[in-house]
Amino acid sequence: MSFEITKELLQTVSSHVEVSNDVALSSLFQDMHHADIAEVLDEISFDEAVYIIKLLDSQTTSEVLMDLDVDIREKILRNLSAKEIADEVLELDTDDAADIIGELPEERQEAVISQIEDEEHAKEIEELLTYEDYTAGSLMAKELVKVNENWTVTKCVREMRVQAEEVTRVHSIYVVNDQGKLKGRLSLKDLLVAPARAHIADVYIPKVDFVKVNDDLDEVSNIMRKYDLEAIPVVDENDILLGRITIDDMVDVIKEEADKDYQLAAGLMDDVEADDTIFELTKARLPWLILGLFGGLGSVLIMEGFESAMNNYKELFFFTPLIAAMAGNVGVQSSAIIVQGLANDTVKGSLFNRLLKEIGLSLINGVVLGVILIAVGPLMGLQSQFSLTISISMLCVIIVASLVGTFVPIVLDRRGIDPAIATGPFITTSNDIFGIFLFFVIAKAILVF
Repeated sequence: MSFEITKELLQTVSSHVEVSNDVALSSLFQDMHHADIAEVLDEISFDEAVYIIKLLDSQTTSEVLMDLDVDIREKILRNLSAKEIADEVLELDTDDAADIIGELPEERQEAVISQIEDEEHAKEIEELLTYEDYTAGSLMAKELVKVNENWTVTKCVREMRVQAEEVTRVHSIYVVNDQGKLKGRLSLKDLLVAPARAHIADVYIPKVDFVKVNDDLDEVSNIMRKYDLEAIPVVDENDILLGRITIDDMVDVIKEEADKDYQLAAGLMDDVEADDTIFELTKARLPWLILGLFGGLGSVLIMEGFESAMNNYKELFFFTPLIAAMAGNVGVQSSAIIVQGLANDTVKGSLFNRLLKEIGLSLINGVVLGVILIAVGPLMGLQSQFSLTISISMLCVIIVASLVGTFVPIVLDRRGIDPAIATGPFITTSNDIFGIFLFFVIAKAILVF
């Protein structure tokens, strides 16, 4: 049965906080999952959330902090002392601890790290904070189980027991040499059936997938998805084992990137949510709306340039919304497919071949739609020449829109710009302008005005 927040539950929490009934609150949250506690804290007042955070034990609090909404977590951290934050992150794996400390101002980061009693833990967090955002190093955790290829099976088991105490979940056992260089992975089955005096070098599996510490997270995601990995080791340029990335952390990154791409495609400049302030929502939406405004003004100027058509073929202006809509729709379809392919690393081959394929597809779609338009033309009282003009214009517009929708995301991606930006108002607005201009140029050539 899934957890559900009720009005009665929130009222109970608030009433207990109001009278400082710590015993009742502790009992209420005792058997509740940390993700559910975080959900409750997201719904109550800020002061109540801070009160509960300080009441819970460090182990629970640290896990709750990771599940809280980022904005709420940031506010709570501002109300905790450096010592209190240090006590919480001490209970977390290094990657999660680095994430929380990394959200603090630089001066507070130093203050918190200086308060962490476990010097090795503090040193590892400092190391993780040095890696650039969106690289494997920024996401990896230092906790893992590694064994030396020269150890015997007996020593290996003994050492693994010690290391496993510091690891939340053991996904893989990695094998290194005396210099710490990654050599392979160890199968638990092979370890169990091997003779006690056998050396790890005789039983480990030399083939192991890994990523470099400075690799982009998109590349890490593609490797883990392709080979169905629950965890992947991270090495430096000399193949020294540094840490590991687990699938749960990778899923969070994929979700964040998907949310970002969705909002870019919808014409939002910043990462926003429905309950953000009016200022934040306006800041995210307005830039693309301004682009749409200027795009619309551009379309008006184009139509003014063909004012002579108004006198002879007024019907043309009735079809401009149709042409603009087809251009925008085709462009968004093409760009969405390309952006998805780029994200999944399935866009292969040359750009020229990709464009040729789009031309072929556009010809098929354009001809089918054109035939339909010619067929219904008489029912709308349109002359055959006029119907043919609209059909040819629509065919040309579809081809151009599909080429723009294909070309732009690929070029943006090759220049290191998020191609998702091309699937929203950028493509729609540009194709509206191209479509209307092309429509009137072709109409002028056929109808002669």
